Amino acid sequence: MTEREKLAKRAQAQRAEALAAQITADFEARRAARRQLERGWELNMNFVSGNQYCDINPAGELEEEAAAFYWQSRKCFNHIAPTLDTRLARLAKVRPSLEVRAFSDADDDMKTARLCSNILRSVKNRIDLDGVISQATLWSETCGTSFYKIVWNHDEGRVIGTDEAGHSVREGDVNVIALSPFEIYPDSLAAQSMADVKSLIHAKAVPVSYLREKFGVEVSGRRISDFPLVPCTAAGGWKRPMDGEQSAALEDAVILIERYTRPDTEHPDGRLEIVAADKLLYEGALPYRNGDRSERTLPFVRQTCIALPGAFFGTSVVDRMIPLQRAYNAVRNRKHEFLNRLSTGVIAVEDGSVDAEELAEDGLYPGKVLVYRRGSEKPGFLDCGSIPSEFEKEEERLAGEFILVSGMSEISRNSANPTHVTSATGLQLLIDQDTNRMQMSVESVERAVRETGKQILHLYKQFAGARRVLRMTGTGGDTELFAFSQSDVSADDVQFESGYERTPEQKREEILSLLSMGLLRNADGTLSDDTRNRVLEALGFGSLENARDISHLHLKKAERENLVLAQQDVEADEYDDHALHRAEHVRALLSGGERDEGVRGRIMRHLASHREKGGNV
Repeated sequence: MTEREKLAKRAQAQRAEALAAQITADFEARRAARRQLERGWELNMNFVSGNQYCDINPAGELEEEAAAFYWQSRKCFNHIAPTLDTRLARLAKVRPSLEVRAFSDADDDMKTARLCSNILRSVKNRIDLDGVISQATLWSETCGTSFYKIVWNHDEGRVIGTDEAGHSVREGDVNVIALSPFEIYPDSLAAQSMADVKSLIHAKAVPVSYLREKFGVEVSGRRISDFPLVPCTAAGGWKRPMDGEQSAALEDAVILIERYTRPDTEHPDGRLEIVAADKLLYEGALPYRNGDRSERTLPFVRQTCIALPGAFFGTSVVDRMIPLQRAYNAVRNRKHEFLNRLSTGVIAVEDGSVDAEELAEDGLYPGKVLVYRRGSEKPGFLDCGSIPSEFEKEEERLAGEFILVSGMSEISRNSANPTHVTSATGLQLLIDQDTNRMQMSVESVERAVRETGKQILHLYKQFAGARRVLRMTGTGGDTELFAFSQSDVSADDVQFESGYERTPEQKREEILSLLSMGLLRNADGTLSDDTRNRVLEALGFGSLENARDISHLHLKKAERENLVLAQQDVEADEYDDHALHRAEHVRALLSGGERDEGVRGRIMRHLASHREKGGNV
């Protein structure tokens, strides 16, 4: 190695060291800027888990609240957790569907829409996207904000070969990860949306073996017990360790810092820099063309419970319910103390008249012989009166405020009907009112899921390759394999169907309603065999497939022939249902096939062969 090469290598090492130090300092600055937000999230998590006698002290740290007197009752009557469970259950029912709508009736648009819909459906089933959304929604409902990270995992998918070292090479596939707000550090806490964020840091604690496997570097680890980076899962749920408590920790670990920067004039493809243990592990352009028009952007999607003006992180209903929960706990505990006084009593004795220690230890149990000094005042119970009615009034008022603040009425939270509405329509209106109160959270989940779906399609557009086989659901729910390439995926012209995934009960009710109105019948008032089979299948009687006719099989065969006719001639078979085949081929001809002379000629010749073998049908 020449002297010039040595100098260049030394300069490169110094630059990498300086860049790693700058990124680490940037991470620490962003972390310090939002420390108060983190303490608020930790407080919310403690209240959800039932640890409700803690608060943030003037120093900005979470601490346990001490009892004013040793005898004070400090029970928790948790109304936050069931309210959160109800909101999560309601949000799970209004989850938007990932169905892509075709822009026209042309065959190309119909095929692209069907392909994109099946890609999203396949990814949803493979990675359990419903579970990922539920986890992200749990974080957003508790802390106010959550994130989705959409990445291309090169270690998933089918094995397509081996590298020089003999390791298996896979085709890769999309992965979606739900992230807590503790792991995300934007460059500005005042950004209104992800579009306003110029750079974003994703930081988490990982074992050193992860760096050895992914980056091929050896670093020395340490014990990391920082709560935001290593969440504590103490018994009873989320609970941040207080003074003197043992915290959860990750041994032999380091903090992995990934800084994503949007494209600018200096870096048209953006920047991704990865640092751990003061070492620069990676430096390069943003890896994914996941933006509109195949632009490179941040692979993150934000979801909020309640958005705040001029703030990147949102708030949650837990924040609003904490003061009510404190007041409710105080009222219930003071009420129980009063009841204890009424049941146990408060004894008044003259000094020196009885053995005070024995009396304090045993009390006045039934049958007790109480010996007191002659001439002294006889011990007796003080009159504590009756429990004040203000306790009941305050308890009822606070319970009503829980409904107002949380947006969950009693009919949704505990299946009670305080309004005494008996009609089904009236009850449904009450339930719809609860849904309307959650509209901001519902819209945030909907936007996040659809943006995640778009980024999934963008990654397939970038990495699917020249040929990829996908198991998809075809017409009538049949499973089939479909080969496609990245050019077949349309990621920019994606338009999702409006609406939400319906439950099986809702689908059955809608089908029965359509049947009762006669909208599924033919012009002569009869129900065709194909429609009847589809209705039976939708109602859950798909096992009656032996009684189904074969018209759907003829239609599937005609669809396959249309695909082949785009490239070469196909002869009709004697056993074809020529009327069904001709209708399907004419549909393909009218949906754009007439614009291509070659395709038009092949379809016309195929229709002629149907006329020859089936007569003038």
